[in-house]
Amino acid sequence: MRALVFLGPASMRYCDVPDLEEADGEVLIRVEASGICGSDMHGWHGQDPRRVPPLVMGHEAAGSIIAGRRAGERVVINPLLACTSCDQCVAGNPQLCANKQSLGMPGRPGAFADIVRVPARNAIRIPDSMSFSTAALVEPVAVSYHAANLGERLLRRPISAMRALVIGVGAIGLAAALVLRARNAGQVLLAGTNPLRRKAAAEAGIEGVFDPASQPVVDGSVDLVIDAVGSAASRAMASRAARFGGAIVHLGLLPGNDGLDMRRLTLGEIAFSGSFCYDAADFRETVSLLDSGRMGDLSWVEERPMAQGPEAFAALDRGEVRASKIILRNFAH
Repeated sequence: MRALVFLGPASMRYCDVPDLEEADGEVLIRVEASGICGSDMHGWHGQDPRRVPPLVMGHEAAGSIIAGRRAGERVVINPLLACTSCDQCVAGNPQLCANKQSLGMPGRPGAFADIVRVPARNAIRIPDSMSFSTAALVEPVAVSYHAANLGERLLRRPISAMRALVIGVGAIGLAAALVLRARNAGQVLLAGTNPLRRKAAAEAGIEGVFDPASQPVVDGSVDLVIDAVGSAASRAMASRAARFGGAIVHLGLLPGNDGLDMRRLTLGEIAFSGSFCYDAADFRETVSLLDSGRMGDLSWVEERPMAQGPEAFAALDRGEVRASKIILRNFAH
């Protein structure tokens, strides 16, 4: 079969790799669409010590099961491979499993390939009405959906009663803004420094898009802040923006921990929570949300052939891509 193989920093090749064999309790899936995640970009840059080349990355994927009793079933892949038996898994928090693995890591070849193998329980059926490209968005949108749920629990009030700020116009940030809009947030502001992606976000229907460098958000006026960047500057912005009694949900995974105004968070009783991945309910509910059309027309997504994967990674690195998400397609299927 063919796959994109990460060979080292800024080096990737589309080439032949060994076929995957069947395994008990697992299914083989013919990959139709697979999204490029920010974490894949970190790996491509050589900034993730877990992603050791040569490696087939990719975990935001959808396709069809090709063998067994579920052959022909259209599915989206939940790439979070938890143990299912620890206290966190039993409590319904697989994202907190200490023994979890992820697709697209050493020992688990990912979905930038013709075929991928996953545990059968991680292949989630999708409606016939859902395209494979839309299904490939379930994983990143579920990350944002989970963050919105956390914010709602921290504030103990419905999203519809919130003024919200999302920091970051990448796929996770834009998805978070669209999730909040779909759940009828009172107002959604979206801060981003990339002008191409700000334009795409505005065209996707987010009215409150702004450049934080030239138009700072009104300090202390936001109920919920979702930081999808995780830099010193974005944490500082979140600290300023949250109202007393508000909440900050931190999604970004950039290195470092500077920027938080701990004095203001303490005096203002501002809740702060990290947010990682999603649970099984978040994932399945995101399938329904995307299938409903309430996320909009998805004009912020761009499709490219899987064979052009190396060029897609390089274009993302150069900041030349207007889309917040690139989906790689196996059109030859």
